[in-house]
This record gives sequence, C-alpha cells and structure tokens, in this order.
Amino acid sequence: MDRSAEFRKWKAQCLSKADLSRKGSVDEDVVELVQFLNTRDQFFTTSSCAGRILLLDGGINGFEVQKQNCGWLLVTHKPCEKDDVIVALKKANGDATLKFEPFILHVQCQQLQDAQILHSVAIDSGFRNSGITVGKRGKIMLAVRSTHGLEVPLSHKGKLMVTEEYIDFLLNVANQKMEENKKRIERFYNCLHHALERETMTNLHPKIKEKNNSSYTHKKQRNPEKAHVQCITKENDKELENDDDDLGINITIFPEGY
Repeated sequence: MDRSAEFRKWKAQCLSKADLSRKGSVDEDVVELVQFLNTRDQFFTTSSCAGRILLLDGGINGFEVQKQNCGWLLVTHKPCEKDDVIVALKKANGDATLKFEPFILHVQCQQLQDAQILHSVAIDSGFRNSGITVGKRGKIMLAVRSTHGLEVPLSHKGKLMVTEEYIDFLLNVANQKMEENKKRIERFYNCLHHALERETMTNLHPKIKEKNNSSYTHKKQRNPEKAHVQCITKENDKELENDDDDLGINITIFPEGY
C-alpha cells in the first residue's frame, strides 16, 4: 500500500470511531476548526480540547495532579463564577486543585511539509509549545499547545486552605487566560485559512514554493516578539506570549508499533 492510500485508511478509521472523551463531542469553540481540517485531504484531527477550567479532587504528587485518579468536581469551557467553585469545593474530600488547561489539538498530517505549515501557523498564533512527532510507521503528528496554563491547590484532605478572596482572584486570572485562549484559537483558524490558500497558490508556482520552504527553516531562531505573518495584525502580535522558547520543530520517534 502506498503512503497516500495508507494515510486515507488511517483517516477513515479515525473519523469513523466514536468520541470517547468525557463530553462525547467536539467543543463548541473548535467545531469549525476541526471540521475544516478534516475536510482537507492532507489532515485529520485525532483529539482536541478548546480549553477548560477544572476543579479536581484527589491525590496530588507535588504540584502534578493525576487526573485519572481524581474526582472531577467542576469542569467548564466558559468563564467560571466564584459561587460555582465554592459549591463544588464543599464536595471535596481530598486535595482539591483548580486548573486552567489551554487549547490543545492533535492533527495527523500526510506529509512533513503539511505538518510544517500547521506548526508555523500555530507558533505565529501564540501556541509556542507546539511540535511535530514522527512515528516509526511514518505517522506524522502535529500537536498544537501553549504554556499559559494554571494549576493551584485549594484544599488539603477536604479542608479549604485559602480564602474566598483568593479564589476570586484566581478565577479572574483563569477567566482572563480563557479569553486569551479563545482569541488565539480564532487567530489560528484565520491564519490557517490564509496559509493553506498561499500553499495552494505556491503549488501552482514551484519557484515560489521553493522560496517559501527555504524561508521556513529560518524561523527556528527568530525572536518571538518579531513573529509576524500577513494575517496577524501588529496589535495581535503584541498579545502573543513573550518568552524565549525555541520555536523550532520538535521531532521525536514513537515506540515500535505506534
């Protein structure tokens, strides 16, 4: 079986499976994005989360919450109210932790250059922890991720360890992160449209395509504050994370049998 046929087989198998997430469906804020990617021949999504605020109750190892061993006291993909958290905390028996988890998206790509396009768009949209992994069977996966999460313990053995005023402060921070997260999703969606339109045009003009592929390799060491593509305004660019993370492609090899 050639690579294209194998990719189509993987895509058909993945998209025909039932959604096994807790919610059982794609989050509202990323439905259009997921549908758009899945209509493209060279992509299909394997998992996604639009971003959420969680209150978990369970064991805690340092500051790392193991969600599989926790009770989910509250989960929302919208801004959260203090009263909802206070009510949920009354159900806590262990160590309750408030978390904000930003948007995450996994996309399997047909070719490495397809993944590079998505990676470039993700970085320029503020998702600076994005990366590409290549499996031994040739599966090319692009993960869209960012680093603006939040995780704060609130109670220990069922006893509240912070004031309601502090909870109110944390929720303001979490809700601001949620709002910024939504802006980045919209930016990613819009920039993706532009990038794929440009890719379609450059496929018609090989010399332009060769120039674009060459310029991509120079993005690795650029200053994040200068990251800019045509579909991002200067105002939006200033909102992106101001960090010194390496913006290059992270390529790893999955274990045998992936």
